[in-house]
Amino acid sequence: MRACGVIGALCASLMLAACGADAPQEDPAAVAEVELPSYPPTRIAEQVDEIHGVEVRDPYRWLEADVRQDEEVRAWVDAQQAHADAYLKALPDWQALNTELTDVWNAERFGVPARHGALYFYSRNDGLMNQSQVLVEDAEGASRVLFDPNTWSADGTVALASYYPDPAGEKVVYLVQDAGSDWRTARIRDVATGEDLDDELNWLKFSSVAWLPDGSGFYYTRFPEPDKDLYHARPEDHAVYFHKLGDAQSADTLVHHVPEEPNWRYFVDVTEDGAYLIIGVAKGTDRKYQILVKDLAGDEDPQYLVKGFIADFTPIGHAGGELFFRSTLEAPLGHVVALNPALGEKAVGAARVVVPENDETLLSASLLGGKLVARYLVDANSRIDVYGLDGKSIGNVPLPGLGTAGGFSGWSDSTEVFFAYSSINYPPAVLRLDLETLETTEFKRSKFNVNPDDYVVKQVFYTSKDGTRVPMFISHRKDLEVDGKRPTLLYGYGGFNISLTPTFSISRIVWMQRGGVSAIANLRGGGEYGEAWHQAGTRLNKQNVFDDFIAAGEYLVAEGYTAPRHLGIMGGSNGGLLVGAVINQRPDLFGAALPLVGVMDMVRFHLFTAGRAWTDDYGSAEDAAEFEALYAYSPYHNITAQAYPPVLVGTADTDDRVVPGHSFKYAARLQAMSTGSAPALLRVESRAGHGSGKPTEKAIEEYTDYWAFLLHHLN
Repeated sequence: MRACGVIGALCASLMLAACGADAPQEDPAAVAEVELPSYPPTRIAEQVDEIHGVEVRDPYRWLEADVRQDEEVRAWVDAQQAHADAYLKALPDWQALNTELTDVWNAERFGVPARHGALYFYSRNDGLMNQSQVLVEDAEGASRVLFDPNTWSADGTVALASYYPDPAGEKVVYLVQDAGSDWRTARIRDVATGEDLDDELNWLKFSSVAWLPDGSGFYYTRFPEPDKDLYHARPEDHAVYFHKLGDAQSADTLVHHVPEEPNWRYFVDVTEDGAYLIIGVAKGTDRKYQILVKDLAGDEDPQYLVKGFIADFTPIGHAGGELFFRSTLEAPLGHVVALNPALGEKAVGAARVVVPENDETLLSASLLGGKLVARYLVDANSRIDVYGLDGKSIGNVPLPGLGTAGGFSGWSDSTEVFFAYSSINYPPAVLRLDLETLETTEFKRSKFNVNPDDYVVKQVFYTSKDGTRVPMFISHRKDLEVDGKRPTLLYGYGGFNISLTPTFSISRIVWMQRGGVSAIANLRGGGEYGEAWHQAGTRLNKQNVFDDFIAAGEYLVAEGYTAPRHLGIMGGSNGGLLVGAVINQRPDLFGAALPLVGVMDMVRFHLFTAGRAWTDDYGSAEDAAEFEALYAYSPYHNITAQAYPPVLVGTADTDDRVVPGHSFKYAARLQAMSTGSAPALLRVESRAGHGSGKPTEKAIEEYTDYWAFLLHHLN
């Protein structure tokens, strides 16, 4: 995940569920239009494992099998999807919501451009394209389409995952993603002709690419070919290779690999001047990296610059004989340091602090135009500061308001830098920053028909169970009367050092247009306040995340925004785990729930695909103390015989990050155990993965189902 790319966290206390009498009671008038037929039958196969002396029952383990290969699982999933689809499509507002979402979605939008040579590369979607195109534009503003993934498949499920132009803008490495899988195939396109070279690279996953300055080849990372099921294989033995243009992949040069550490993963970067190859080494999801450096003028193997996973060292650039990094070494909120590569492993001890740690979280920094552009979080809002390479402050970049800025792109000799800005009520704009004056002008703006003044966006702070002060963004239509009866959707994540910031969402706008209140809670486990905030929501501290989320819901009720009957919750990936855990602990507080692509079996998550890496945040059932905490909140294992609120579980059949078996098992147990009359539905998207690469058509239908379900049960 990384984002959803890697997920996370652990807990420490037993889940105490409210009794059925305290669960939200359904209003018969609100649900009379749609009858819930009997659930499709689910086979129970008794399975008991003894783990650290505890008998752990897992009667639905057979649902872990690959839905694409196991006929029984396929038949069960098809029956569940037909059952859910019949219910959802019969909801009274489904068609109207689908039309509204389509209308709002249908707006031209752009990505942040990157200049390579004399050309600007950026993405564009006309509104309802299933996949965004990539355009190249010259200095005079003439543009043409370089990539159009909409022609790659009839159903729009083959996507352009990422692309990497060479420094001169003559060739582009591009990665193709099929059906939402994390696996990628790399190809190379000639920019002038629009034709592909014969080169093709396979078995890329969580990969990076770094060109040589002369465009003759590039470094990249990949896994060996899996020896079993592609979508369930645990990726191991990541390695760094060099590919020379025109060569077969079998001729690529192995640059770095440590066979005795099969779970290490690598990222690569080449300094803009071509002096050094930088190899970052990660062993899990914590942002603590080893760094190796290869002098590209010589033939020596890469040498350690930072040995031991002691802190974050994210490369920024090379200038004056020093390598610049964003680091958390002795600075949990982050600072910028410079290391002398000539010192090898002694460089860390002689690190020069360029931009000291301050009171805000340093998310990233870029070396652009001979300056350092630093992106900070101030209570989860963006602030952009500019420094000289000597660390002296040059100034602050003005932003339109409280919101999110990101995607800074440029070169060390650039006088212009491009970045994107948006907020909950402010549609995305691509801005051009003049590094001499620090003034911004608009390069491209999305064409959404949304007036920011029509919405209220505010930030509040509430108190969690242990007294911790937690921020939350609340937004709604300005003309909405907040009377305690409004359908309110609370969203959270709380893991993997990932920060939730105020950004624009097409689906959220439709939710608010429909009279809904939107709330986004900045839970512990995220990165909003640096490493301490992250660690406070991991491993044995994971219960803090659930307590923060529950306290957010209680705040919304106490402050008169909503009532439990009208309060819905939603989260994906690690956020799906969050939603599953809190409805076990506090079913009385919520009126409906959407746990999406969630990690639901906390005892076995580390056995599938990239799950081993998530133990940095979650811990592992292989450790006795961590097992006790994991088992205490695991959404699947803590479902009990009680009345649950309406639940719509979402997953996808090609999700090879959080395998769909998590959601299958969870939904099966919820259907069997819930004592109330509220529905527990399983929605399974076909030819889709963990989220990336999803066609617009599928995304619109997905959110139509979500909003129709929530509004039906929360109004």
